[in-house]
Amino acid sequence: MKSLVIFDLDGTLLNSIADLAHAANHALAVCGYPTHDLATYPFFVGNGVGRLLERVLPPENRDPESVAYIRNIFQEYYDKHLWDYTVPYPGIEDMLDNLASRGFKLAVASNKYQSATSALIGHFFPRLPFESVHGMRPGVPAKPDPSIVFDILRDVPTPKAEVTYVGDSGVDMETARRACVQSVGVSWGFRPVAELRQYYAENIISDPSELIRIVTAD
Repeated sequence: MKSLVIFDLDGTLLNSIADLAHAANHALAVCGYPTHDLATYPFFVGNGVGRLLERVLPPENRDPESVAYIRNIFQEYYDKHLWDYTVPYPGIEDMLDNLASRGFKLAVASNKYQSATSALIGHFFPRLPFESVHGMRPGVPAKPDPSIVFDILRDVPTPKAEVTYVGDSGVDMETARRACVQSVGVSWGFRPVAELRQYYAENIISDPSELIRIVTAD
């Protein structure tokens, strides 16, 4: 049986793709670059805002200076529109309540920058006792580097054998593998199930309620 469940945020707990897309397209338009259809954004996200903006910029404009400039515009807009369209996926709140009522410790490990990660968790899950909420911070490498998981384990000391990491992408499955903790891939997120399998997800679920069975198994 597990005792700590670590969740990715975007594509796992929250369907945030529309707000991310609108913020990126706003920044692109302000700078005079072409924008992208909403349907293309699930494959742009997953490695942090910097990589998102590199991917949406034209290839000839992906230099560090251009990315830094457009990032400021993106973040100013996104900070004001964090939950215009963002919602928890169906069944997420009931699943989190169930875990908390059973005494599981809950944490978040996201490649979204820290202030937005904390704001979204506080807005959508104010009653839930998340023990540790980590987004991207200066000096901490992005997932799939496992440093963010190790930071959570410093906050919430737990044997790795009692930890489950839940996410929607190959980045998440690789993060769990590198951290040597159990992985659970979710089918409702931004990336296809084939990607989860490609990155050796130990479990794949199609409904949040299925997670309870996995983490309570002996």
